[in-house]
Amino acid sequence: MEYRKMGKTGLQLSTLSFGSWVTFHKQINDSIADELMGIAYDAGVNFFDNAEVYALGESEKMMGRVLSKKNWDRTSIVLSSKAYFGWRGKENKPNQTGLSRKHLTEACHEALKRLQTDYLDLYYCHRPDKTTPIEEVVQTMNTLIQQGKILYWGTSEWSGVEIMEAHRVAAALHLIGPSVEQPQYNLFERVKMENEYVEIFKNVGMGTTIWSPLAAGLLTGKYNDGIPEGSRFHIEGFEWLRDRWLMQDKVKRVQQLGAIAKALKVSTASLSIAWCIKNKNVTTAILGATSKAQLVDNLTALDTAALLTPEIMEQIEGIIETKPKLPEW
Repeated sequence: MEYRKMGKTGLQLSTLSFGSWVTFHKQINDSIADELMGIAYDAGVNFFDNAEVYALGESEKMMGRVLSKKNWDRTSIVLSSKAYFGWRGKENKPNQTGLSRKHLTEACHEALKRLQTDYLDLYYCHRPDKTTPIEEVVQTMNTLIQQGKILYWGTSEWSGVEIMEAHRVAAALHLIGPSVEQPQYNLFERVKMENEYVEIFKNVGMGTTIWSPLAAGLLTGKYNDGIPEGSRFHIEGFEWLRDRWLMQDKVKRVQQLGAIAKALKVSTASLSIAWCIKNKNVTTAILGATSKAQLVDNLTALDTAALLTPEIMEQIEGIIETKPKLPEW
């Protein structure tokens, strides 16, 4: 396994990590989760990602149960949670969502209980909150760090402007600002990482924990001939994923990617993840496997990345044609 520093912090994350979004509770049970987390850990994965809203808290409970049985040295792993959406779904009442001091603090306490741990290594603001002053958010996160309940805080799907505003406030108040962002990044979703965040990487530095490096599975090639039974596009409530990604044009491009993968003797999934981690501003790409075979294949992305020469990267670009245009100054 390869490890990368998370932005300008001293924290090292495995270049490939393991997450629970969609899969835990909805697609796999405790036994499979236990097996997959064990495979990931034995392969050198040290970052395990979660959030309060995943399966309405059940995902964190499942991961907590697995971790309690594993009895791994807590200092050998990095655990995360995210707060914003709440975990009660339609039953959420005022103050049970958002980034107020009340919700961020209470959500942190709840995550610690569900994950059965004393502290979170990473704690994210899962989305920006337009109704809460950024000063309140920064102060709350700083307090949680001082209390030892979290070690680093970050953002997820924030704009570059919002992230820099958090840094401005933190500097003005002599507090700790965000050190990591969790954006979506894959061959079809590139604007934030390759355009909007470029100046942040240059100036204040920022780690990135990438979600959906396979575009919800589209980049595995498994949807080339339709939607397989049991895939996440089939899960009730996730129709928006199917509608967003299953466009014939994208499928054709994935089919063409498959030809490059075949020539390299790797899977399309491994190729796509490898492309993601070739970006030096990616700290880690989060894997969301539902089976041993899938996870083992995904973990080959590190080896595949070594095969991606500049020429092959150009071939991929020629197929995908999604590179964002940088502004002309």
